[in-house]
Amino acid sequence: ARGVAPVATSQPNTLYMFALAAAASAAAPLESVDGAAFFEPFSSDWESRWLVSKDADFQGTWIHEAYTEPEGTPGDKGLMVGNEAKKHAVSHLFKEPIDPKGTGLVVQYELHMKKDLKCGGAYLKLLTASEELDHDGFKAETPYTIMFGPDKCGGTNKVHFILRHKSPATGEWEEKHLKKAPTPLLAVGETHLYTAIVGADNTVTLLIDNEEKVKASLLESDDFTPPVNPPKEIDDPDDKKPDDWVDTAKIDDPEASKPDDWDEDAPMMIEDPKAEKPESWLDDAPLQVPDPEAEPPDDWDEEEDGEWEAPIVDNPDCKEFGCGEWKAPQIRNPDYKGKWTAPKVDNPEYKGVWKPKQIANPGYFSDEQPHAMAPIGGIGIELWTMQDGALFDNILISTDPAPAKVAAEAFAARSEAEKAAKK
Repeated sequence: ARGVAPVATSQPNTLYMFALAAAASAAAPLESVDGAAFFEPFSSDWESRWLVSKDADFQGTWIHEAYTEPEGTPGDKGLMVGNEAKKHAVSHLFKEPIDPKGTGLVVQYELHMKKDLKCGGAYLKLLTASEELDHDGFKAETPYTIMFGPDKCGGTNKVHFILRHKSPATGEWEEKHLKKAPTPLLAVGETHLYTAIVGADNTVTLLIDNEEKVKASLLESDDFTPPVNPPKEIDDPDDKKPDDWVDTAKIDDPEASKPDDWDEDAPMMIEDPKAEKPESWLDDAPLQVPDPEAEPPDDWDEEEDGEWEAPIVDNPDCKEFGCGEWKAPQIRNPDYKGKWTAPKVDNPEYKGVWKPKQIANPGYFSDEQPHAMAPIGGIGIELWTMQDGALFDNILISTDPAPAKVAAEAFAARSEAEKAAKK
């Protein structure tokens, strides 16, 4: 088991011993999960199952790496992004596609950050079963069915859930983005569990560390953008607003006129007429004077250095009594009204807000079972990131939530051991 390096001392290092004890109590690394359609624990023979992309776009390397010490699960390793500022891609193709129709789908994985992620992704792609899947590895154009996981850069910091959906009307594919995406947990040295559940009832539930963060529906137009099912009617692209259409609701009252006593030239601020100059005010006193407390240096020689002059400072009497030309303080002019404007009245020519007429949407369809997404032919991790150190582990895909719960229990044991070892 790995642990914190012991400190040389004649007495046992209690923190180190506690960390070892916590780690020893953690469960052993998961090797398999019964009932899962796919489970990847990234054991030492991971390269026999996964293929690093040979495409020229992807120059980043992948490292079989241990977790940050003290480890929650001693001896466990995952697959880590190996380079900064490079594109990385690795994939695994299934022998038989996974079809979520009638059952739904669960995708779950653990993510451990060994470095601070400032700009990059840490998500998975469930690859669409198609002839485009290449046994030579991931390519930029490799199609996916679901993209799920954290993405952080600039103003973006969220857990993506994107369904790539095929229109039964046009045959075109379109990405459907979950609107209310949760914020990921990406602290250095911590492991977190990301779970997406697509139900046969067309619900989508996202969990972080087995805690529900978002629940949405593939059938609700407000939950995804663009909505999975398009509207029946759309704006007529050929309909244009008439030139004489008036959409100004209010106008200046044509019968209103500026009052005779309205003075637009009156200043906003005037001198306070009630203010009086203090009796102690020193009109003729200078604002600055030689420093009365200054003395010439001991080594000052007038024959060599000339006549010594004290440095100039603000006149202390001015601070106490005030001096120079006295001016009354400014106050708001009670007669100030500013520029006159006519009051607004309803526009008798107003026709309302113009909208183009609605026409039947030529791309309309109604998919009542969008959970029956394109079958999954493989899984890929395809990232562009400015930082290395994102470690993936225990990737699970299932058509039944039960296996994911088993893996979630193993994660909980790891998480608790990590927390205890760091105390």
